[in-house]
Amino acid sequence: MRILIKLGGTLLEDSAQRASLASQLAEVARSNPLIVVHGGGKQVTRFLEERGVQSRFVRGLRVTDDAVIDAVTKVISGTVNQQLVSALVATGIGAVGLSGIDGPLTIAKQLDPELGYVGQPLSTNAKLLDLLSGAGYVPTIACVAGDYDGNVYNVNADQMAVSCAAGWKADKLIFLTDVPGVKNSSGTVLHQLSAADSRRLIADGVAHGGMQAKLEAAESALEQGVAEVDIASGREPSVCRRLLSAEALGTRLYLESQTA
Repeated sequence: MRILIKLGGTLLEDSAQRASLASQLAEVARSNPLIVVHGGGKQVTRFLEERGVQSRFVRGLRVTDDAVIDAVTKVISGTVNQQLVSALVATGIGAVGLSGIDGPLTIAKQLDPELGYVGQPLSTNAKLLDLLSGAGYVPTIACVAGDYDGNVYNVNADQMAVSCAAGWKADKLIFLTDVPGVKNSSGTVLHQLSAADSRRLIADGVAHGGMQAKLEAAESALEQGVAEVDIASGREPSVCRRLLSAEALGTRLYLESQTA
């Protein structure tokens, strides 16, 4: 089973948490082809603030000018990526740090001129991923992509994960985040959702902001052939093993409703 796991950047700030996740990822990689995609937005914000640059967001996306794309490449493709790769290597597995620019792995286009260098992924080249995973490496991908004109784009990490999962034909996509899953209007975690259920939660205003974006990303992955998508807290003990053993943890999404 081909598995892609996306890690939210907040899960990678603490070295102990990073090491714990790396150990879990290594366990997955020893029995399944695995790709990892990660973000790092909070680390970018902190890097910019330390240099007197205030971040500006439009519709939840960071406006990305020359200074910001420089920070994104330094922090997400650099520090965050290499810290995660180092943690994976420390578990005894082979890991290779990449961004969408390498290869090129993922081609993107400018999403909106108002946002500057914010990119929308168009396609991901499975050949490079197959080459690495087939040789026993874990491709570890930062959410930065480019185009054929030499532009570099800041890409939403969820969208990057979907593009990689679809291009690689992953069987399962797991979003590890800092929330326990998708909740209903009463605050109860919903353990199973169809794409139609997700759209209803968004339309009713129950899922909004970051969770709306995750649900829309999940639906896009399902429509592109990924069989199932999980959204769960990366802070749960042994979260990867528990999700792969079909424990009712977090929220599992399917294209169509699943009958008992």
